[in-house]
Amino acid sequence: MRVRLKLKEIAAVKGISQRQLFLRTGIDIKQIQRIMRNPYTNVTTETLGRLAKVLGVDASELIESVEEDS
Repeated sequence: MRVRLKLKEIAAVKGISQRQLFLRTGIDIKQIQRIMRNPYTNVTTETLGRLAKVLGVDASELIESVEEDS
């Protein structure tokens, strides 16, 4: 089981760009881009909380468990 971040999908639904996430969260733009490209990127709970706050969702909505390919 792996944990995947749904940042790209939720940001798209909310109409929030990478640049807006950067400006509103203070998270480095390169880190935001990395998460968008690779949703399996490890992030801290602080980063997850900041993203969730800006997106107006609970932090738990940003993550999902997915089965690993065997």
